[in-house]
Amino acid sequence: MLFKGSCVALATPFDENGVNKPAFERLVEFQITEGTDALLVCGTTGEPSTMTAEETKDAIECVVDKAAGRVPVIAGVGGNNTGKCIKTARLAAALGADAVLAVTPYYNKCTETGLIAHFTAIADASVKPVMLYNVPARTCVNVSPAAAEKLAAHPNIIGIKEASGNISQIAETARLTAGNFDIYSGNDDQIQPILSLGGMGVVSVLANIMPRYTHDLVSAYLKGDPARACEMQLKVLPLVSALFCEVNPIPVKTALRLMGYEMGELRLPLCEMATDNLNNLKEQLSLFGLI
Repeated sequence: MLFKGSCVALATPFDENGVNKPAFERLVEFQITEGTDALLVCGTTGEPSTMTAEETKDAIECVVDKAAGRVPVIAGVGGNNTGKCIKTARLAAALGADAVLAVTPYYNKCTETGLIAHFTAIADASVKPVMLYNVPARTCVNVSPAAAEKLAAHPNIIGIKEASGNISQIAETARLTAGNFDIYSGNDDQIQPILSLGGMGVVSVLANIMPRYTHDLVSAYLKGDPARACEMQLKVLPLVSALFCEVNPIPVKTALRLMGYEMGELRLPLCEMATDNLNNLKEQLSLFGLI
């Protein structure tokens, strides 16, 4: 098992020169100090689609070096070009990442046969374990339970970040892959429900601003206190809604700025928050004592 608990999907701080390494190091230290169990760099929240190859290298290297083996580091390498994904996976391994995360191919999409071939090619080529990422709302491609069952048989595919939002589908995936595959919630409003299906934790946006809370929510469930985990899940739902009132990572990067972290400008096509949404985000952050 790569990790059990809360993995933060890190937002990337930028400046006029690219990745703001001192600011990124500060974020990584905040996460580790506050109990985060693993770090994801260059996931969706990190804006990899607007990063150059050099910036991708800088981001992975920065997080690996600052983590210094204290927690696992997972590098996002996914895309819709299988060959490029393989090259990025090899780069991540060379830089010291512990595993890679590969999202379903978007835009050009694929059949289920192509999807399985895509992930299999990455897993065959990667010297590090591969976690799949299912987020059909973004990619228009879904990892069905049947596809997950086939992919779970690959010795280098260790699990899936499930952000489909479809609890029935996730339950069927859990049934078909039991013992061969670790399932992690990819949605902060479904942490406790997916844990109840045998999930091992969450890959979290919320953890950027509340790492201790997110860790403790997962820990409560895994240590045998589902009532406490449920209470924490329900309590944080208004803040989670505020973090997703506009496309991620716009609200969470805004929240980090409001908390005093240097994040730089959002990169187009992402833009600043609408006033009403910003005011609601500020209200929720204030209620949780974050600003």
